Amino acid sequence: MTVYAIIGGTGLTQLDGLTLKQMQHLDTPYGAPSAPVLRGEYAGHEVLFLARHGHPHRIAPHQVNYRANLWALKQAGAEAIIAVNAVGGIHAAMGSGHLCVAHQIIDYTWGREHTFFEGELDHVTHIDFSYPYDEALRGKLIEALQALGHPHSSHGVYGATQGPRLETVAEIARMERDGCDIVGMTGMPEAALARELDLPYACLALVVNPAAGKSSGIITMAEIEQALADGIGKVRDVLSRVLAV
Repeated sequence: MTVYAIIGGTGLTQLDGLTLKQMQHLDTPYGAPSAPVLRGEYAGHEVLFLARHGHPHRIAPHQVNYRANLWALKQAGAEAIIAVNAVGGIHAAMGSGHLCVAHQIIDYTWGREHTFFEGELDHVTHIDFSYPYDEALRGKLIEALQALGHPHSSHGVYGATQGPRLETVAEIARMERDGCDIVGMTGMPEAALARELDLPYACLALVVNPAAGKSSGIITMAEIEQALADGIGKVRDVLSRVLAV
């Protein structure tokens, strides 16, 4: 059975039937991960969980130690990763509460430690990143969404921005021209690092606000937090179904 690791917010550990068994404080060559790796069991399957922004939620997107997080999960025995991301909606279909299983990504971040292949190397390594998300794992998420009947998109281009500020109207207009459907701050370099470690990786994105210029008002944190609270139950439903198979 595949050992899945979930990267997301602390609320995702509250799955009915999930038994948490161990908290692992792991050291990595890249420093400390955002939080301890939680090891548990769900429907007879081992599952790992890591809070991307720490516990409590305190690490800004541009300051997350993505290399340590991925390394720690690999070290803990992860065989595939489901990343849960809160995003803004650019495409008209991506309203608040909508779920999207991204199929492509555009990286607008800068200055982040984004690769394991640096320093004193025996040889230069280039990973193929044509298709950043694992198709088999994407298929499992899509099947779960279809079975549950939750509004969703089986494709979407994720635009990864630097943060921690939200984007300007002009930036979102540019991203829309580039082909982005959703916008978030944590999609990269997480996806590329997983590929470097040969870990199948897929993104389950929850839209928590219209992107800048896609609604009549400004974006407020209260709006985002409410949408996240309303939508996290659907995310748990999807994860429960995937983990139980």
